[in-house]
Amino acid sequence: MTEATPRGWLEVICGPMFAGKSSRLLERHRSFTDQGLRVDAFKPARDTRYSSQEIMTHDGAALEATAITAAADITASPAPVILIDEAHFFGDALIAPVMQLVQMGRRVIVAGVDKDHRGDPFAPFPHLLIEADSVTKLHARCHQCGAPAIHSQRMIDDDSPIVVGGADLYEARCRKCFVPMRPLKSEL
Repeated sequence: MTEATPRGWLEVICGPMFAGKSSRLLERHRSFTDQGLRVDAFKPARDTRYSSQEIMTHDGAALEATAITAAADITASPAPVILIDEAHFFGDALIAPVMQLVQMGRRVIVAGVDKDHRGDPFAPFPHLLIEADSVTKLHARCHQCGAPAIHSQRMIDDDSPIVVGGADLYEARCRKCFVPMRPLKSEL
């Protein structure tokens, strides 16, 4: 890397549902736009819970975003700062485009759920966390007992890797109150 090459930076914001990850992304957006920097925001096209063209918090705050179906689409952005919400929707396909942008000198901020409904690592987080320059691990409040929550409890019997939903389908849970969904015996 030469002195003329800008230094990239990867920031990861993770935690369970209802922990404030999207709110933190909106704060980061304000911080960079206040500095006069262009910021492009991306979200998975599959996430239409609140809006198809905005990153939205559970309490209604919003940020205009480009909905994409392929993780590689983020590399077309010329912005020096890239925000990506709901990173777990893209899985490991997000790793290469994110690292490409970082190598190009961009600041990339990725937010999402780092553990799935079984309590297992949610791709792409195992890889992004070890590559990150900065990690913010957020906690929610356990829906059952009020303790700090690190899990997203799926409230329906569906073992699909991703089930799009909000408070209608998920609760934040602490270690004690979390009941991991396990595969059916026929899947073992």
